[in-house]
Amino acid sequence: MTVDIGIIGLPKSGKTTVFNALSGGKADTLSVAPNIGVAKVPETRLKVLAQMFGKKKIIPAEVRYIDIGASAPGVTGKQLIASHLLNEVSKADALLGVVRSFTDDRIPHVSGSIDVGRDIATLDLELAFSDLAIIERRLERIDISLKAAKPQERQAMAKEQEMLGKVKSGLEKELPIRSMGLTPDELRALSNYQFLSAKPLLIVVNIGEEQLPQAAKMETDLSARFSRPHCRLITLCGKLEMELSQLEEADATKFRAEMGLKEPGLDRVIRQSYELLELISFFTIGTDEVKAWSIPNGMPAVKAAGKVHSDMERGFIRAEVIDHHDLVRSGNMAEARRRGLLRLEGKNYVVKDGDVINFLFNV
Repeated sequence: MTVDIGIIGLPKSGKTTVFNALSGGKADTLSVAPNIGVAKVPETRLKVLAQMFGKKKIIPAEVRYIDIGASAPGVTGKQLIASHLLNEVSKADALLGVVRSFTDDRIPHVSGSIDVGRDIATLDLELAFSDLAIIERRLERIDISLKAAKPQERQAMAKEQEMLGKVKSGLEKELPIRSMGLTPDELRALSNYQFLSAKPLLIVVNIGEEQLPQAAKMETDLSARFSRPHCRLITLCGKLEMELSQLEEADATKFRAEMGLKEPGLDRVIRQSYELLELISFFTIGTDEVKAWSIPNGMPAVKAAGKVHSDMERGFIRAEVIDHHDLVRSGNMAEARRRGLLRLEGKNYVVKDGDVINFLFNV
């Protein structure tokens, strides 16, 4: 599966700069249209497998970033998402909220000053307002429909009305849906609405280069204040990461070392996004390629087979499975088989992160 992440934030927060840093793109930072870019998920295990099996082609999983673009003022005076762009972001699997911490006299903050805490609160408030507007419209339609509904229909509508009323009450208390502690059944019932505050949120505090020495402490302090269920916070120097993304890999690695940066910003963002979305990776080995697949944690083998090809799910027989580390330690598949490390699993086997799988099927 390709993971879709919508990038949102206040005007002049550096959304498109962060988008360019993550996607390696060169989108115009003044554009009002959505920008879409794809990033390859860093995966060192793929390279090891390719070397083991002599495969020339390495196909990593992908993350698709949607930069929503500039928006007009809204209910708070600083609207994050223009109404005509809501459909773009509502389909995303998660949101990346860019909050400004850098200072630049040439780019005045829309509120006149830098205040990370205030802007995070504004981000939450705008998402809540968007969800409240959807709820209020739906509740109005339910009130109208109830007057002419049949008894069975009335029961279903009343249940939906109660559920939406519960969510509305939480939002009015400035509690995002993701933090309401709803049951899996309740979340499934709400999934068709594609509420924005229900989506996992990664807050990226966009710092200036001069703030890099304090970045770790800033991240720790802000995380203690703002990290919540299904919401995490990291710091990132968007401008620097964008510049590094345009360099050759060797040059970028050398420059990062000189700056004291341990890893590319993209790696950190994707890792945090995967953890928020509870995604894992498994691997397949083809005739000339090794490939990574991203799936939700807890997915059974038969559904994972369907991610590779629908025929594999439909005609699933069994899966040959071995842990990546066991395979590497064995040196090759024949030795792993001899050691009894290659297992045959049925359709209900729960795929683990790092599994190397060969699906056997018949259609």
